[in-house]
Amino acid sequence: MKYFLLLLCGLTFTMGAAAQDQFCGITNTSFKAGESITLKVFYNLGSVFVGAGEATFTSQLEKYNGKDAYHIVGEGRTYRTYDWIFKVRDKYESYIDTATMLPMRFIRNVNEGGHKIYNNVGFNREANTATSTNGTFKVPHCIQDVISAIYYARNIDFSKYKPEDKIPFTMFLDDEVYNIYIRYVGKEEVSTRYGTFRAIKFKPLLIKGTIFEGGEQMTVWVSDDGNKIPLRIDSPISVGSIKVDMINYSNLRHAMGALVKKR
Repeated sequence: MKYFLLLLCGLTFTMGAAAQDQFCGITNTSFKAGESITLKVFYNLGSVFVGAGEATFTSQLEKYNGKDAYHIVGEGRTYRTYDWIFKVRDKYESYIDTATMLPMRFIRNVNEGGHKIYNNVGFNREANTATSTNGTFKVPHCIQDVISAIYYARNIDFSKYKPEDKIPFTMFLDDEVYNIYIRYVGKEEVSTRYGTFRAIKFKPLLIKGTIFEGGEQMTVWVSDDGNKIPLRIDSPISVGSIKVDMINYSNLRHAMGALVKKR
């Protein structure tokens, strides 16, 4: 499930600093406090997709170091019927400055098949450093974490781009800085287990890891409206493939204008 939370922003690609700076301090127009989005993860090993677990993203407005912050929590877990194969209980948190949409703190607390990882990262914008559980690291000024990057991407104005354009930004993950991008593909209708939507389609360049081969093999669809919530994610993995569908949402900032037909 860790990998699902990386689906919208995992990547390594070197872009110039000037290209990254054009998105520094992007304004939030896509979500509000109280929003909740639930996605179901399906695993395919052959010809049948089997529901393996769910991930939920919630947003609340809180104070962090005296500043207004969006407290975003992403939690992923396998279903009990799947736990005997590989039990997952993951929680990711990000405190995002409402004025700049840049993260102030990121917390990763995961348990995957009995392998536990905890990392607590504080970002110092004046010193351009990130201090994690493991040490202090130099980072670019406009650095994102894995959760804030998802909400950052939801605020991209895709009308400024044409198909095949790359949209870069930087992310701090596992005590490393990644220069990353998503490639805008275009717009189309997509049918999911929730219904049919008008959607924005793009491809992230994935970090090569234990289950991903790297490259632009993953495809992501988000709603073509003011919310830009994730609707479907498709990706091959080392064995089989993964499909993720949005199955529930509440307290969106805008009306769900992208929904064509509900199942």
